[in-house]
Amino acid sequence: MAIPTLDAFQVIADPSRRQILQLLSKDSLTINSLAENFEISRPAVSKHIKVLNDAGFISIQNIGRERYCILKQDGFKELQEWIDYFDGFWFSKLKKLEILLNKKANNK
Repeated sequence: MAIPTLDAFQVIADPSRRQILQLLSKDSLTINSLAENFEISRPAVSKHIKVLNDAGFISIQNIGRERYCILKQDGFKELQEWIDYFDGFWFSKLKKLEILLNKKANNK
């Protein structure tokens, strides 16, 4: 049975995954190093890492006998596109309000 793919918002909805991303924003870390930051089991941390990896938020590189997690931009693109859409929406609304207020100010 195939596991359904999560969208970017479902991926970051979990506080542990958000914390993993924040930790990796400072430096690449091994899975064991990441697991030390949580009070959940290492297998649970590994599951979160798998979700982040599958969604394109991180990559895993084998260096020697260690597996390092590294942030990737791919997963963040969907989030950024969504935010950009609403930035444009609000910019447009505020621009129309500015024009309206300028017209009212000029008519006084």
